[in-house]
Amino acid sequence: MIDSSAFQGKKAAYYTLGCKLNFSETSTFGKMLEDMGVITAKKGEKADICLINTCSVTEVADHKCRQAIHRMVRNNPGAFVIVTGCYAQLESENVSKIEGVDLVLGANEKANLIQYLSDAWAQNSDAAALHQHYSVKTKEIKTFQPSCSRGNRTRYFLKVQDGCNYYCTYCTIPFARGNSRNPSIRSLVAQCEQAAAEGGKEIVITGVNIGDFGQTTHERFIDLVKAMDQVEGIKRYRISSLEPDLCDDDLIEYCAQSRAFMPHFHIPLQSGSDEVLKLMHRRYDKALFAHKVNLIKEKMPDAFIGVDVMVGCRGETPECFEECYEFLKSLPVTQLHVFPYSERPGTAALKIPYVVDEKEKKKRSKRLLELSDQKTQEFYAQYIGTEAEVLFEKAPRGKAMHGFTKNYIRVELSPALAKEEYDNQLIKVRLGDFNHDKTALKAELL
Repeated sequence: MIDSSAFQGKKAAYYTLGCKLNFSETSTFGKMLEDMGVITAKKGEKADICLINTCSVTEVADHKCRQAIHRMVRNNPGAFVIVTGCYAQLESENVSKIEGVDLVLGANEKANLIQYLSDAWAQNSDAAALHQHYSVKTKEIKTFQPSCSRGNRTRYFLKVQDGCNYYCTYCTIPFARGNSRNPSIRSLVAQCEQAAAEGGKEIVITGVNIGDFGQTTHERFIDLVKAMDQVEGIKRYRISSLEPDLCDDDLIEYCAQSRAFMPHFHIPLQSGSDEVLKLMHRRYDKALFAHKVNLIKEKMPDAFIGVDVMVGCRGETPECFEECYEFLKSLPVTQLHVFPYSERPGTAALKIPYVVDEKEKKKRSKRLLELSDQKTQEFYAQYIGTEAEVLFEKAPRGKAMHGFTKNYIRVELSPALAKEEYDNQLIKVRLGDFNHDKTALKAELL
């Protein structure tokens, strides 16, 4: 039994690390606590509850998680501190030993956050009840926590899938999130309809491996896309990330002529070397990846295509990296999300003998990031002087407003032109030159 009176008037602070899925889930945690009477603490206010949603995709991510936990504990003395997310699942016992942490919830338990928190408070007089941690083995992770939230953002993030069955050699995510699972299309459409009723205009579809949708319900991802496209009120959908082998040609064809799916794709490549892709146990080769990119550009010439690339993984010889670089250089992609390979305990990649040193990883990352900047700026430059519709997001008073075009060009509206009422509005603008740091195009109102 949950005692809601125990929550009334308490203040909560949240900190999220990692992917869009984590941000979506944190926003849902916040809504759950808000429904119990908890207020979100303002900047600088001491919180009664601190929730840290963690990531564990790299060793650097683990380190950032520990830093965030220590900082939250230090800045909120006496607060009840909850840690959840991937790092909490993989290292629940160690996280529970961090001074100031009261409750650690793994992937299966976080859906019942309120119950666990209520139970812990009921026992807080018992010293043995402190530093509790709950996480089940990977194969026992079965729950799916629905999430369709925007938090303090304009766009909604809808979780359509969780977990992964791929077990790539470098990755711990399947261990942290369990096997692929999903809710029904009907339930997801209902969440889209609710977002529209709340005034939402754009939804970003999130998950761990969203193209694998249907493992639980035996439905298809393209059928989900078609059903969501029918929801009145939602003007824009974006698909956050699709594995190349799951980015079906018929899905690309549908998105090209759909009502609301934007010409914007994010496709993880990881390596542009077939030799390295085999070592990673990826389920495609360069030829398939190039086919998907070229088909998208054929059907949607204006499409923004983002690509994940891992640098310096085991087995990536200098020759393999050069092959990857030249492959990416040849493709009509827009932006590269570059991240260095990180050794993860328990992964099969540790058995691969060829190791790339940290200095070389940084050198390779720098080259790819420079290529990314060049490609992104060339893409943006094509649209200078054209008209576009931008969904703007609220900005701090006196600051420039930002938003995105249909094809994900970031647009900046000067403080002199920005108005609060433009938040969450689709505004017609003419795209001007680059802003000072070349991260956006300046907008002129039409």
